[in-house]
Amino acid sequence: MTTRIYTDGSCLSNPGPGGWAWAIPDGAFGSGAEPQTTNQRMEMAAALEALRSNDDPEVEIVSDSTYVVKCFQDRWWEGWKRRGWKNSQGKPVANQDLWVPLFDLALDERRSVTFSWVKGHSGDTWNDVVDQLALEAAKSQRGRSGG
Repeated sequence: MTTRIYTDGSCLSNPGPGGWAWAIPDGAFGSGAEPQTTNQRMEMAAALEALRSNDDPEVEIVSDSTYVVKCFQDRWWEGWKRRGWKNSQGKPVANQDLWVPLFDLALDERRSVTFSWVKGHSGDTWNDVVDQLALEAAKSQRGRSGG
């Protein structure tokens, strides 16, 4: 059975104080904060921390970040690796320090990880939950966990 994990990132100004969060519907959740970051980094951190916190063999990451979801669905990482961590314009891939550990977990052959996109602020209950947790972490600069 696939474990669905919702993730979200928040940044109060871009760059600025940020927060990330993940939650399994009716299950575990976690959040954290960074004092100076970007929204993209917090979206990535949410997915990374979700995978670090869960070792189920089949996981679906549900995110409102097209940056994170498209990287996996469209396999951007293949070109990045082939070009020596350069993007299609020949510049270094941004946020490589988060992409590398995220790829290590998401592309691990011992598990199946898929990424799905959900429209943010569209009434999806669990997307709203992680949005609130990430915003709370960004504002308080403190994380939470539970479930």
